[in-house]
Amino acid sequence: MENNLYNLYTELKNETYRPGRSICFVVTYPKLREIFAADFKDRIVHHLLVARLEPYYEKRFIYDSYACRKDKGAHKAVLRLRKFSRQNKYYLQIDVKNFFTSIDKNTLYSIFLKGKFNKETRSLLKKMIFHDPTSNYYLKGDGNLFSKIPPCKSLFYTPKNRGLPIGNLTSQFFANVYLNEVDQYIKRTLKVKHYIRYVDDMILLSDDKNQLLKWRDEINGFLSEKLKLSLHPGKDRIGAVENGIDFLGYIVRPNYILSRRRVAGNLKKKLNLFNKGYYLLSNNQKQISLPLSSNPTDEEIARMLTTVNSYYGHFKHADTYNLRKNLYENRMGKLKNYLEPVDNYAHFRIAK
Repeated sequence: MENNLYNLYTELKNETYRPGRSICFVVTYPKLREIFAADFKDRIVHHLLVARLEPYYEKRFIYDSYACRKDKGAHKAVLRLRKFSRQNKYYLQIDVKNFFTSIDKNTLYSIFLKGKFNKETRSLLKKMIFHDPTSNYYLKGDGNLFSKIPPCKSLFYTPKNRGLPIGNLTSQFFANVYLNEVDQYIKRTLKVKHYIRYVDDMILLSDDKNQLLKWRDEINGFLSEKLKLSLHPGKDRIGAVENGIDFLGYIVRPNYILSRRRVAGNLKKKLNLFNKGYYLLSNNQKQISLPLSSNPTDEEIARMLTTVNSYYGHFKHADTYNLRKNLYENRMGKLKNYLEPVDNYAHFRIAK
């Protein structure tokens, strides 16, 4: 390990480092996605590079960009949206069409060139941005799943110098830097007071519905001209905040937040499986059902606990006490023998 780290240090110092081979596979949950996972050495470099760049850009990002940032995240974005919804009558929700596969690498690199970075950092940035993972990879898992990925969602079909692989730390950070351009346009040029972005999911709020429509067209024009992107034509939504805003797995209203029905429905399906004598095992690609022992082992109970608590962790950030209680009383079934609720059904622990 020490020798490998020293060799990597030497490569970075001498600027001879080159990204290595990626693992390519498809995940099916929660939806089909093509993943290029960098090898361990490259992931170390990703963390080094982001750690070097992050302090510079954190000072330049807008406050209300919430994805992949320290002290931000989905739950804070949802709470911020509820606050904004109390101050406005209408909302506009938009997202970028095929965002990650549409990022233009030349444009991305030109954005970084505006930053005050030394020669070594710029050189490493260039290698990371223009690296094509489809040129050096090996497939893992079910190869038939690749045929189910739409070409517009696959790096194998993107034009040269387009697209970033989903999942890498650098891709997430680069995405924030890329869309910071439109964030600044929205805040500084359009003067939008109430605006939130999580990855490419953007929400603007106003008391004037026509103003929201005007902003949408102006944003689409900016994306096309400056970033070679476009809004998804079929996914924009405009409506009254009192009817609720579907955002990051929650329905956000001015006075309360609910979990989406689909999330609760997914948990109910898993609870039904548990009570029929199965538990779910997740791997990198999909979830599979495995039979439980007649008397579940400690490992099986721990897996069930992890699954239930992951959902209850989502629920507790919304006004869902009645839902959490109802699920326990009416859906847990045999699981009550193994798991018990804690802190008003906020989460569970293994029954004593």
